[in-house]
Amino acid sequence: MHTQSLSVTRVGVLAILLALALEVDGRSSEDCELEYKPRSGQSGKDVIWVPTDDSLVLQMLDLAEVTRADLVYDLGAGDGKIVITAAKRFGAKAVGIEYNPQMVQLAQCLGDVAGVADRVRIQQGDIFESDFKDATVVTLYLSPDLNLRLRPTLLDMAPGTRVVSHTYAMSEWKPDKEASTDAGRAYLWIVPAKMAGEWTFEQRSGTDKFTVNLEQTFQELRGTAGQSHAQLLQAKLQGSQVDFTFKDSRGCTQVAGWAIGDRIEATVTRNGRTSKYVGARTQMPAIRR
Repeated sequence: MHTQSLSVTRVGVLAILLALALEVDGRSSEDCELEYKPRSGQSGKDVIWVPTDDSLVLQMLDLAEVTRADLVYDLGAGDGKIVITAAKRFGAKAVGIEYNPQMVQLAQCLGDVAGVADRVRIQQGDIFESDFKDATVVTLYLSPDLNLRLRPTLLDMAPGTRVVSHTYAMSEWKPDKEASTDAGRAYLWIVPAKMAGEWTFEQRSGTDKFTVNLEQTFQELRGTAGQSHAQLLQAKLQGSQVDFTFKDSRGCTQVAGWAIGDRIEATVTRNGRTSKYVGARTQMPAIRR
């Protein structure tokens, strides 16, 4: 009799736990808004809050080519729509930084409802005091002034980091791409490597070498090469990938390489012959911003 009573008790406890689990799993976004429902246009710490249209959220994440390998940070996350979409539709891990603690709670709830709590984290904090240097993608919907305040921090992130902004650009830092929907416009920047300075390229299996002086303004490169100070042609920089051409007394030289700090691993074609070179920076002037 005692054994049967214990068994019934266990069944009852399990039933209660199952009911509670089903209640949690059955929550909706409306349930999340019972305690706090934000209003479009309400004041925030530095900007007013206006929700981003779903179509533009997808456009922003598409523009950044977000994948499962990415860690997306949304600065000023609001209700968490961007990070939740990054996790649910693109499989990425995502972190939202939001100043309003009520918004943080709402975004966490909406993430739970969307089934992405294991890949989404919403943290309360000031974006100018938060550490997001491990991001591979940063999304913004702030203001022109705040974008410019953030710009130095963004430019110090790892080369290749993608930055996407809804509506507002970055002044002289021109976007690498842009796209639009009926709901608005999105801009993409790819954080460039710091390339300014004097570089000496030496052939790996040979004795050839040449010097290049690079000047940089954001992702734009210009400069000279060789003893004749030949002007660089078709100079391009995207993240860590650098390409340029110059012509001197030896003919046409094409350089295609990847920068890693003060080193460039390059494939160089000179007069139709291609071989591997290593570039080393000997001087690094300040980058103009």
